[in-house]
Amino acid sequence: MDYRIERHNGVAPYQQIIQQTKQALRLGQLVPGDMLPSASAVVAATAVNPNTVLKAYRELEREGLVDTRQGRGTFVRASLAQPGTQAGSPLRDELRVWMATARAGGLEREDVAALLAAELDVFFPRPVGSR
Repeated sequence: MDYRIERHNGVAPYQQIIQQTKQALRLGQLVPGDMLPSASAVVAATAVNPNTVLKAYRELEREGLVDTRQGRGTFVRASLAQPGTQAGSPLRDELRVWMATARAGGLEREDVAALLAAELDVFFPRPVGSR
């Protein structure tokens, strides 16, 4: 698991670590039993404060997604993967074809993101009061 911290996107670094971990859990890139990188490895790769990493890991533990074992590391406890999210699934393959069509049609990354966000709001409306 390699974390990428965007410094100017308005999202706190610890939240970015949480989001990226959850994305890896949803995509099946992390499965129960896998070990997350040590806090020192994340610090070395991202130049964030060690407390930032520990805060993210504590939040993931509070949510029941990981377990921290003193002196051994932080391990994935639960998966968030759903059928269709893992590599090679028919839904994911269809999405890749659509992405290739969008790129061939001249759409930029931001155009695709806007389209996806608009359709997400139609098909998966957010509960009232959430961001």
